[in-house]
Amino acid sequence: MEITDIKDELMFNPYPGRGIIIGKGQDAKQAVIAYFIMGRSENSRNRIFAQSDHGIKTQAFDPAKLVDPSLIIYSPVRVLGSQTIVTNGDQTDTVYDFLKRGETFEKALRTRTFEPDAPNFTPRISGIVCTDKEFSYKLSILKSACGEPSSSQRFFFEYSEPKSGQGHFIHTYKCDGDPIPSFEGEPKLVEIKGDIEEFSNLLWYSLNDSNKVSLFVRFINLETGEYETKIINKNVR
Repeated sequence: MEITDIKDELMFNPYPGRGIIIGKGQDAKQAVIAYFIMGRSENSRNRIFAQSDHGIKTQAFDPAKLVDPSLIIYSPVRVLGSQTIVTNGDQTDTVYDFLKRGETFEKALRTRTFEPDAPNFTPRISGIVCTDKEFSYKLSILKSACGEPSSSQRFFFEYSEPKSGQGHFIHTYKCDGDPIPSFEGEPKLVEIKGDIEEFSNLLWYSLNDSNKVSLFVRFINLETGEYETKIINKNVR
């Protein structure tokens, strides 16, 4: 698979929606997770990422302007032992609950489907990172079949022994539109460069300035399990 330049991929797509990147750092010592959100409406743009336990949650930047929290307020990142879950919706909680009962990432997501936001029917994208013993990760997308709400498609991708300095990128939308077309194909192979500051800045400044809302990046030490987190919000007080 050809490596996609993540900078170009983001700079030339004004609206990939919400995106997940998971991979391994250049030094081979770090698991890397990134999650960003974008928005076109005032309600979607009225958000920030805030730390919550070992993960993050979305919050309204101005609570007085919050209209409908159902699809925009959730916990994108939760941690259960050596597993880190990252998703674009409340399926984070579904995966967490299933894993806590000893069940699987895949089984959890087979109980869910795309978001009920006609006519876009936004895909649910999810990822899980396991740093116990051997580093591996999975990605998933739950989407409608060509915008048909009566037909659900569930795709799962598993990556073991990932190469240093590489990761995979999946996002909700192929591009901007009305309705917005869903992501198609496999997660894209991307290069992961630099430390957490460099990688965070690369992503943030490549995202469309009008539509970007928040970015979360985490580097997890594969030997110790310790992690470093970077959160960037466009809305700041």
